[in-house]
Amino acid sequence: MITTFTNARLINPETGTDEIGSLTIDGGVITALNGSEAGQVIDCGGKCLAPGIVDLGVKIGEPGERHKESFRTAGAAAAAGGVTTMVIRPDTTPAVDTPETLEFVTRRAGRTAPVNVHSMAALTKGREGREMVEVGFLRDAGAVAFTDCDHVVENPKTFARAMTYAKSLGALVIAHPQDPTLSKGAAVTSGKFASLRGLPAVSPMAERMGLERDMALVEMTGVAYHADSLSTATALPVLARAKDAGLDVTAGVNIHHLTLNELDVGDYRTFFKLKPPLRSEDDRLAMVAAVADGLIDVISSMHTPQDEESKRLPFEEAASGAVALETLLPAAMRLVHAELIDLPTLWRAMSANPARRLGLPGGRLAEGAPADLVLFDPDAPFVLDRFALQSKSKNTPFDGARMEGRVLGTWVAGTRVHG
Repeated sequence: MITTFTNARLINPETGTDEIGSLTIDGGVITALNGSEAGQVIDCGGKCLAPGIVDLGVKIGEPGERHKESFRTAGAAAAAGGVTTMVIRPDTTPAVDTPETLEFVTRRAGRTAPVNVHSMAALTKGREGREMVEVGFLRDAGAVAFTDCDHVVENPKTFARAMTYAKSLGALVIAHPQDPTLSKGAAVTSGKFASLRGLPAVSPMAERMGLERDMALVEMTGVAYHADSLSTATALPVLARAKDAGLDVTAGVNIHHLTLNELDVGDYRTFFKLKPPLRSEDDRLAMVAAVADGLIDVISSMHTPQDEESKRLPFEEAASGAVALETLLPAAMRLVHAELIDLPTLWRAMSANPARRLGLPGGRLAEGAPADLVLFDPDAPFVLDRFALQSKSKNTPFDGARMEGRVLGTWVAGTRVHG
């Protein structure tokens, strides 16, 4: 069915524009920008219409931890949060390291999730860092990238071999830069706050050291590489040098590291325990500036559901991670309202860049692009109630927080899946 969105504030990350206009969709694709009205007309009332968010790095509990999150609940949370494409992680039980497991995941997602789902595969078998997976077979089965997630491949020879093989097949390698020895057992970032709280801590230098090693291996192998969750100012010059040298390197940041800092841990609040841990306010502002100037390419939710039992533990024993599919957009609006970043730049990092890096068709407002869209009010205020979230797990650091930015409607291939 033909649908025309009128009186919409079109947020276009490709052109960098934010202006009132209209958009027409038909047959699951965008057919016109600012054309004549046709078919069903939706008056957007001056609210923002943007490409659906492409969220790189979503954790789903299937297989193995369905009690934490299923494709059905994650899909509902994504639709409610304006996320039209979830790129899911392979850190499941068992890991997604064979074509059979990948096909199971793909089949489950296709049956129950109302949004697009693409899966990454593990880089090494069992994410154990010893033996690489069958990259070619997994690519044929639909894997869009290869990563061991937060399990750092400690042996550089093993990592280099996997990178070389991935390079030969044109596969993207995603890594979590961190020196594994320094970061082992750490719960917070080192400094006065960590000392006062008596918590095991890691220096920000561990991230820089991990990235330095990875950039040397990228230079050696020529592989396409993405750092999934940078969080410290000290790592940014390493990334800038790699890009200036022409290496095929991109980097992402977690929304929580753009909007929260180490002091939010407060009195050992485990919903604020993340990996990497929350950093200083100076680091947070440096990461925001890096997104604004394009050094950091991608903003993601790093949606990591954890059940109550794994969070209701002493801080250093509690599981890391937070749910964020539904809070990604309103949390990002904090950066807009603070005038640290504008909407087209924000959508470049949350939609256009991740789609481009993974070779996916979304993330654009252009004729012929998929009609994956989010309509939202950037100024609508609300108080977040974690029990109202669609996710099975409710581990959000924003519980009870005053937020702005509400999704009014989400469309996937022209079909309305929320609102």
